[in-house]
Amino acid sequence: MLELDQLVMDFSGFRAVNGCSFRVDEGSITALIGPNGAGKTTLFNLIAGALVPTSGTIRFLGEDVTGLSSDALFHKGLVRTFQIPHEFHRLTALENLMMVPPAQIGEGLFANWLSWGKVRASEAEVEQKAYDTLEFLELTHVAHQRAGNLSGGQKKLLELGRTMMTDAKLVLLDEPAAGVNRTLLRKLEEKIQILNKERGYTFILIEHDMEMIEKLCDPVICMAEGAVLIQGDFQTVRSDARVLEAYLGETAGEVA
Repeated sequence: MLELDQLVMDFSGFRAVNGCSFRVDEGSITALIGPNGAGKTTLFNLIAGALVPTSGTIRFLGEDVTGLSSDALFHKGLVRTFQIPHEFHRLTALENLMMVPPAQIGEGLFANWLSWGKVRASEAEVEQKAYDTLEFLELTHVAHQRAGNLSGGQKKLLELGRTMMTDAKLVLLDEPAAGVNRTLLRKLEEKIQILNKERGYTFILIEHDMEMIEKLCDPVICMAEGAVLIQGDFQTVRSDARVLEAYLGETAGEVA
């Protein structure tokens, strides 16, 4: 589904991503781990179209999408969430979801004058889909609350819901566990698994929660200094001496 080939990203002489190459298979949940400063977020920004790489190639569904904008990638089915949720805080949770689907007929000025019946019917369909999404996420009780008043975990679930309002094929999740209590984290894990196994979503996660990674992800890719250090299943990566030293602050002898 996604192929990165020798990606490089330089910022005024600093190389944040250094020849990064890997592939993501359709239907997988891939973890991207590494110490702070390893280049994970920069890599996400390159994949999502927020940055244009200095060199290298990004292919999505076999198409070269290097340098395409975030909105162009959105329409192709590649979407992302953020470590700090980017909700519209004055809108309700329901309204946050209803805003997502592209090319809604009600966005056209003349359609609202000349085809108001079609506009109302289209909005009813979008609203129903938004309610169905909130029901799946177990958030119907906050449907009409301002999104800015939700808890951190509820906002993360809402961000996941926004990806469900699109025809998403690949979803980039930036630290979904950050700021989420353990109860809502278990629920978030459950929803990700269902979307992956039953609805065909492919995910890439930047994450530091090893319990979440072990439960959800295969393969696991560890980055260091802007490049891939190792890729494999959780136990292989977790026990690698280079990972223990660079990321986990341990040595092989300290691991049971």
